[in-house]
Amino acid sequence: MKTQLTIALPTGRLGESAIKQLQAIGLANNVSTKTRKLTFIDDSAIQYIMVKPVDVITYVEKGVADMGIIGSDVIMEQQSDVYEVADLGFGQCKFSIAGFDSSLLNQTQDTVLTVATKYPYVTKAYFRKRAQKIDLIKINGSVELAPLLGLSDIIVDIVETGNTLKANGLTIIEDMMEVSAKAIVNRVSYRFNYERIRDITERLNALLEGDFDA
Repeated sequence: MKTQLTIALPTGRLGESAIKQLQAIGLANNVSTKTRKLTFIDDSAIQYIMVKPVDVITYVEKGVADMGIIGSDVIMEQQSDVYEVADLGFGQCKFSIAGFDSSLLNQTQDTVLTVATKYPYVTKAYFRKRAQKIDLIKINGSVELAPLLGLSDIIVDIVETGNTLKANGLTIIEDMMEVSAKAIVNRVSYRFNYERIRDITERLNALLEGDFDA
């Protein structure tokens, strides 16, 4: 079967939500997370590839996938050359600054704050706008440990419920920006597969607005 389009989906909870949304508009009928398979083709001859969330944009940007679904946190952090074509309305959370002492953000601009985060680009850009000097520490694991062990003054992280912060005695000092799942498209694919991509995008938008008619 000749595939019409390839869509990169993230593994994990975000991918499960993406699959449900695609299935709600009549796509991805053969895609399942209950298998070790990494590629699927549905009845519409669309191929789906399951990749790590941080790799979705790479596959789309390089043209291996025509479309992808990924959180806007990854889009903002990676600053890649892709089109955002739809906000999908799930995976909603926030970039937030958290720590023990809310007064830390009220220090003078000459004060250097030590910030631990998985998102160095987003963090640098945000504090640059605040004209606040920071010493940034990149952490790949649980950033909540950094202020607990005295490694940083504050952290910047994605917050959904805030339960992990509370469990470790941290509080949200400031919400930075909203995050949600987005549909992204390779720039070349957008030109050459415009009609097919537009059809999928319109169906996703209609579903979000409650106007989709299967």
